[in-house]
Amino acid sequence: MELIHELLGYKNIKIIQDSEMFNFSTDSMQLAYFVSCSPKTSKIIDLGCGNAPIPLFLTMKTKAHIIGVDIQKEIYNIRSVKLNHFEDQIEIINADIKDIYKIVGTNCFDIVTCNPPYFKYLETSNINKNDYLTIARHEVKITLEDIISESKKLLTEKGSLYLVHRVDRFPEIINLLSKYKFEAKRIRFMYPKVNSDEALLVLIDAKNNANPGLKILPPFYMYDENGEYTKEALDMFNYKPKS
Repeated sequence: MELIHELLGYKNIKIIQDSEMFNFSTDSMQLAYFVSCSPKTSKIIDLGCGNAPIPLFLTMKTKAHIIGVDIQKEIYNIRSVKLNHFEDQIEIINADIKDIYKIVGTNCFDIVTCNPPYFKYLETSNINKNDYLTIARHEVKITLEDIISESKKLLTEKGSLYLVHRVDRFPEIINLLSKYKFEAKRIRFMYPKVNSDEALLVLIDAKNNANPGLKILPPFYMYDENGEYTKEALDMFNYKPKS
């Protein structure tokens, strides 16, 4: 069943959702909130865009041309883009991320964003009966290494790759970034609550061919001790571009 929702607290941006398919999560919003755009940012690509929450959010941060790519024809659509009249800024492509550079070009994007499948796919994996959810959550169609190697082909010489992923795969991510000549520059750990013992997710800003120099940012907490959204979470939900 399709519904039209506000993109979190952004009444001026609507997103089309389908209750039987994979809807966007706050993970995608946290990633888009984390992305740093400059006036020189001209081209962005979001790999595995789903129903395009990250491209939609990024329109509040930049005037850059944004491309979203998703392999699942049933999930990808341009109707949310048309609904918000972003056709001149956002382009959605139904294609495999692997070798997408052959369609969109090489070394021409300032930023690559990706909220990838979090789980490795094994014969013993506890997968969802819904194929859409399985592909979105498990590395059935693409692996973490595929995403990083493809990003290398897409980015400009000093471009940035932004990822959100599970903390338990953090060492693997750092190793793969190093393998493909990326340097992690900013890292932020995401906690469910201010009193949570462990972070669940990590946000990573990795630069292509950069010199070493890592910053660990303050943690992001979604909920306070009373189970209410923290001030920063509310700021994310009601993001306002700097004037």
